[in-house]
Amino acid sequence: MAYFLGIDAGGSKTRCRLTDEAGVVLGKGEGGPANTRVGMDSLHDTLLGVVAQATDEAGLDASQIATIKACAGIAGINRMGIKSKVQALAFPFASIHFTSDSMIANIGAHRGEDGAILILGTGSVALVKRGEDSFSIGGYGFPISDEGSGAALGLSAIRHALRALDGRTRPSPLSQAITSQYDHAIPRVIAWMDEATPADYASFAPLVMDYAENGDEIAVSIVRDAAGHVEKFIETIMARGAQRCVLMGGLSPRLKPWLRARIVAQLTEAKGDAVDGALILAGLPVEV
Repeated sequence: MAYFLGIDAGGSKTRCRLTDEAGVVLGKGEGGPANTRVGMDSLHDTLLGVVAQATDEAGLDASQIATIKACAGIAGINRMGIKSKVQALAFPFASIHFTSDSMIANIGAHRGEDGAILILGTGSVALVKRGEDSFSIGGYGFPISDEGSGAALGLSAIRHALRALDGRTRPSPLSQAITSQYDHAIPRVIAWMDEATPADYASFAPLVMDYAENGDEIAVSIVRDAAGHVEKFIETIMARGAQRCVLMGGLSPRLKPWLRARIVAQLTEAKGDAVDGALILAGLPVEV
């Protein structure tokens, strides 16, 4: 029996699925962030951990694991000098292909056919695929990039909360909800910021969306700004030759209602997810 493993390693969580050659799911795994910013040791440990969950669920022994054909899409792998470090990590498989999380998302969304995606998760990035050609838009990393992402929403909310604490702006229900987690003390917020990761900032995104949907003035302005960046992403994607675009990522369902109707009309539904794309690149037949 042939085994295929697809791994989606992102800024907030990592997922994998193990299938047979017919595409039947034999095991799954889920863990924390495994983007390249966490460091090679942590990334390796997370990947091995989610894989172990899947192979244990499937009941595979070491000899069967050694026959697995795998693909991992990893956030940040295209940064200078990173891919060679990832490729040097040891895995107990017959083969493993490494690519970006945006590439597996694109392959999954369009089942390998041409098209574009815009991922709105912890970060944000667009990927356009045309035949053997592909290029990304944005995705340079937080905080310089990642517009319209969960991390960007969280950063805007923290900025507002700090300004409210020192009197530069009027406190809002959103700022109060955030600063209450730090006893409304600026030093506590700063101490958190000193250690905060993009995923930590993104953890505030659901709160921002909740308050925006309930009419909080500041939250609404933050979300509208994010929606504007998303619309510009989509307009750029289409202007650069994409015939169709899929919104992906955990934040996309909540941001989509904030987009103008003419922008939403240009979007299509995904045929699969990022792990599906990783499985295809691992060798699972596309027609499955």
